[in-house]
Amino acid sequence: MNPSANGWIKKLLKLDNESAVWLNSDSEKFYNRLRHVGFIYGSNINTLKPGLSEDTLSEEEICKINFLLALKFCYDEFSGEHPDFIKSVIAFYTQINAHKPSVFSEFLGEKKTSSLLEKIIHKRIQIDDNIIERSFNYFITNALLFVDVLAYRKFLQHNRISETYIKNLELAIETTVIEVLNIKEKKTKYDKSLIELVEQSLRYSTNKKVSLKEALAPITLRLEKYYILDIACMATWSDLNIEQNEVDILQDLGQLLDLDDGMITTAINNIKLFYSAHKDKIALLSSKNIVKTFYSNSSKMVSKLISRNSKRLQRELKESQELMKLLSQSTVRDLTEEEQKKVQDQLLDIFKSIPSLAIFMLPGGALLLPLVIKFIPRLLPSSFDDNRIEED
Repeated sequence: MNPSANGWIKKLLKLDNESAVWLNSDSEKFYNRLRHVGFIYGSNINTLKPGLSEDTLSEEEICKINFLLALKFCYDEFSGEHPDFIKSVIAFYTQINAHKPSVFSEFLGEKKTSSLLEKIIHKRIQIDDNIIERSFNYFITNALLFVDVLAYRKFLQHNRISETYIKNLELAIETTVIEVLNIKEKKTKYDKSLIELVEQSLRYSTNKKVSLKEALAPITLRLEKYYILDIACMATWSDLNIEQNEVDILQDLGQLLDLDDGMITTAINNIKLFYSAHKDKIALLSSKNIVKTFYSNSSKMVSKLISRNSKRLQRELKESQELMKLLSQSTVRDLTEEEQKKVQDQLLDIFKSIPSLAIFMLPGGALLLPLVIKFIPRLLPSSFDDNRIEED
């Protein structure tokens, strides 16, 4: 199953109907699973659905899978008035769009099919066409995807979703994050950018300033409370450590949310365990600079694209003898500027014929070509690459 190709929703729902990921799970157990895979924290490390080839999936694709399954869990809880899952999710986003025109406006008039839902989910997760910026605000926006899940759950219960509900939830998140970060004795550049990114990622940005107690007053459901607490823990963990004064503010937050001390301790321990285990995979928590992070994230993406299209690429490369020769020579010497230009032009011609590689045709896509050339020699016969040393 490929969440970047058409038809992935039908395939996933068919697989899930054969063995639902939430069998014998209540909403709180399922929420804990969303924590465990990183969905709540905006860094999807694993899929909710066991048995998928996660090593061939990008983080964005894992996020798509987890997002759809989270929506499906809500649907199975409250599907009495909604006989069709796909149509109900589209109806939910249509109502949101009625409150405030959104990024989904361009295609919400299409036929209510799984193909349309794929476009909505892709648009909801792919928040920016700038591949460098996207490495960063992608993390924050996807941490806010659970707002959609909670709102969809409310929609299923009442057959409508009010603008006020989403506004109140987002105001609680924004106020909580700012309150938690303000307690830090020294604010890092990350802390400041976190506040900005949260504000930019909210659907209903507002200049309304209220106290933490006022902001949390409308938060009454347990899943909403757990989520607010986890977002607060995520904010405190920006420096890979939670100080005593930060523990104190989290305990105050827990009291305002009417959560017991055990729940607060569990939330803190969960964030510690998750980020300690996966900190090297999470861009905003690593110590890499923007160039290294961009290169690392892009390298993973290009590697997956080359792997997925290896057979087609091998066939196309064999038909281009001059390109084959230049690529083989690039493994043992630096190409001249003229040769590099030939490689770039001929590779782009090949990518035109392979839909999955269309990203390289977009503005700025040529910046990734050096990475492509790095991975393509693996497709060449070994006789062309005598000096390659296999990486561990």
